[in-house]
Amino acid sequence: MTEFRNPDAVAKMRADFARQGAMSAMGISVADVVPGRVVLEMPFNPDFTQHHGFMHAGVITTAMDSACGFAAFTLMEEGAEVLTVEFKSTFMSPAAGDHFRFEGEIVKSGRTLTFTQGRAIAIKDGTEKTIAMLTATMMAVRGLT
Repeated sequence: MTEFRNPDAVAKMRADFARQGAMSAMGISVADVVPGRVVLEMPFNPDFTQHHGFMHAGVITTAMDSACGFAAFTLMEEGAEVLTVEFKSTFMSPAAGDHFRFEGEIVKSGRTLTFTQGRAIAIKDGTEKTIAMLTATMMAVRGLT
């Protein structure tokens, strides 16, 4: 099992997450954190739907990006912060569900760049369905705070 490089990684990650107004506004919360993997959850909210009543792709992508970014952060050295360099999202099904789960995990962690993958799962009547995938490159930056 991979270990945290920073013993305060989870506390720092949760504090950074809590400061994100976007996550709060969308009702997204942290469900689980382990080294190299973060799971976020969000209830359905009609305020964030598109014109067909599905959750908007921008909301789903934002949540997957955060899950992947914070997964990358969990293996960064003390003093590093995370920023997204690039990502690609692919939608396989409409975002229809009672609530959603966003899983971000590391594919390869480096000193500066970390490669991640994310998945969005819609949950409706107890049935789970993967609706989108994301691949992302995250960068460790220092000296922001």
